[in-house]
Amino acid sequence: MDLFDQQRVPLAAMETPLADRLRPRTLDEFAGQAEIIGPGRLLRRAIQADQLSSLIFYGPPGTGKTTLARIIANTTQAHFISINAVLAGVKEIRVAIETAQERRRDHRQQTILFVDEVHRFNKSQQDALLPWVENGTVILVGATTENPYFEVNKALVSRSRIFQLKSLSAADLHFIAQQALADRERGYGNQSVQIEPKALAHLVNVANGDARALLNALELAVETTPPDALGTIHISLAVAEESIQRRALLYDKEGDAHFDTISAFIKSLRGSDPDAALYWLARMVYAGEDPRFIFRRMLILASEDVGLADPQAVTIVSACAAAFDRVGLPEGRYPLAQAALYLATAPKSNSVMGFFDALASVERAREGEVPTHLKDAKRDKQAFGHGAGYLYPHAYQEHWVAQQYLPASLQGQVFYQPSEQGYEAAIRLQVEQRREAQLAATTEGLWIEAPEALTYGPTTAQEQWLQRTSQVGEQLGRVRDRLFSLAQPQRHHVILDLNGGNGLLTWEALRRVPEGSVYVWVRTAADGARLREQAAALPKLLQPIILSGSLSQLPMLLATQASDVRFERIIGRNALIHEVNKKAVAQSLIGLLQPTGKITLAETVPRHTQRLYRLLAPTFDSELYQRLITAEEAIYANSADPMVNWDSSDLQAAFATNDFAVEVDIERTVAEVCITATLLERWFTSTGKPPTYRDRLAVYLSESEIDLVCQLFWRQLHHQTVPWESTIAFIQVHPDK
Repeated sequence: MDLFDQQRVPLAAMETPLADRLRPRTLDEFAGQAEIIGPGRLLRRAIQADQLSSLIFYGPPGTGKTTLARIIANTTQAHFISINAVLAGVKEIRVAIETAQERRRDHRQQTILFVDEVHRFNKSQQDALLPWVENGTVILVGATTENPYFEVNKALVSRSRIFQLKSLSAADLHFIAQQALADRERGYGNQSVQIEPKALAHLVNVANGDARALLNALELAVETTPPDALGTIHISLAVAEESIQRRALLYDKEGDAHFDTISAFIKSLRGSDPDAALYWLARMVYAGEDPRFIFRRMLILASEDVGLADPQAVTIVSACAAAFDRVGLPEGRYPLAQAALYLATAPKSNSVMGFFDALASVERAREGEVPTHLKDAKRDKQAFGHGAGYLYPHAYQEHWVAQQYLPASLQGQVFYQPSEQGYEAAIRLQVEQRREAQLAATTEGLWIEAPEALTYGPTTAQEQWLQRTSQVGEQLGRVRDRLFSLAQPQRHHVILDLNGGNGLLTWEALRRVPEGSVYVWVRTAADGARLREQAAALPKLLQPIILSGSLSQLPMLLATQASDVRFERIIGRNALIHEVNKKAVAQSLIGLLQPTGKITLAETVPRHTQRLYRLLAPTFDSELYQRLITAEEAIYANSADPMVNWDSSDLQAAFATNDFAVEVDIERTVAEVCITATLLERWFTSTGKPPTYRDRLAVYLSESEIDLVCQLFWRQLHHQTVPWESTIAFIQVHPDK
């Protein structure tokens, strides 16, 4: 580089468009997309740790796909190569691969290959890239505005992690605009620029989530507006309107926007929202969508979603389509809107879907023979008696007679379920009554906590198997499924799993949030070590982050290890059962949430769980049995014991705040449990701390009496399967809106 080249570098930098000059250089400068690069997210951790695997960024223009690639280039120790699929071909791919092989061989350095507009590569170009991604020669980072599952080679997609970027929010665009006006090095910080709030709001609104469109309009406004006598550039609403005259709708008739918009329109019609239906219809018409395509979709909906609730729907939409063909545009928009409004306001029924149930029955079942009385009598009535016994409906009152029309193997099968909407509401009772008459004419088939609420100790492999083959494992799975059903985590969420020592919720959480992360709190270092050992097979970035200690110490642990992390979801099972000050712990958990976060817990309520004395047959010393009852009930009535001195209402009060609502649902179940030798030993072995069942009985019974009770348990219950009662409180804490 000579002297003239050196002088041209800063000059060229200032001549580049504002949108390019202001590209963020670090993750901290990046605006928006907190769902995928916010604190604790998988992608942020991967970039910071320089442990990237192949990625594809998918989203609308101006949302930061290329910018993220440049940030990766600025932070990675790997060699970074960038190509554009519009301009590059197989030759450029080969050159990049040769460079990557050289770097790998001579410098032991990985290569990241960024391919912008990766969907523009044809099949042969994508195939040329595939083996080198597969063998690790290059790490692919692709960017595309089209759905990669449709537009990118399936083999490449299967070897990459997909991150979807969303259109930027108005707040993000405001931040970017203010950044441009304040930046002295790359923006207009060295100039006196004043923009009216209404003008900035207009630019943000019309930019429609596209940062590049916003900055281009802002640049045009500043560069074309002369300063006043004091050197100040005033950007008024009029100037802003001239700078960005029309909203640039993202709409490609063969791309995602086309399918997403028609989907939103159809779902608005199905949901009976005429305002939303008109909006999405206007979006399509404004973007130049073919009205005949819209009419075809409305005709389908008229049968699929309106159906017999309003049999006139198909007729009216067909008439509107015919009217459109006669008058054309622009007047044809009237029948187009009329058809949409009619469907949006019509009663809904999808009872025609019964046809597909019938089709499935045909596909999976042996073909049922046509009943004799329904066969064609014209051809072989004399020989085989076909048609004999058929009752002619018109010969009866109301032109109907109770008679079966299904094959014998399907008699009683129901395919059509009339709704209670519109026309179908009027015929529903008639259909049901006639079915009943037909049938009459032809006929003249827990969750529970493992039984250790007051005991502790290791569980043997044999006992784990026995619990799994009883209903315990099944019921634990139900609790897990219900917790996640209530929590509804999204792929990018950061989750905290409380009391995750057994991994019941941990592994499901990892499956649910592949672009987020999972933090796990465990009570003991041994639990943490066991969980780490189980997670060792996972890639490091996908492993749970494990925190051990007391629950009251959790905020401090997070402050030292992940101070910037707040959780979208906190889930847990029996996390609070042993806590002395449940209110303090509950409030500290709320403090760990994002403003829109949610806590979902399943807590066994020992006060209402199975009493062990009820498992015995009271055939022994009645006085001792009564003392056992008194002793065990006294255990659960101990107001000083934090394990039993609370109820579900106490949990509800513990989480109560002005900003969060608390819901508690109580579930009482009975399940079959096998009483194993290990379980009995756990109950009747004295460990001192924490206390076992024997330790607790010792307050009320003598050692000899406890030994006698122990013998009775072994004699009556060993290897027996018994019904086990349990009560669980499902707690939801969510923002009070």
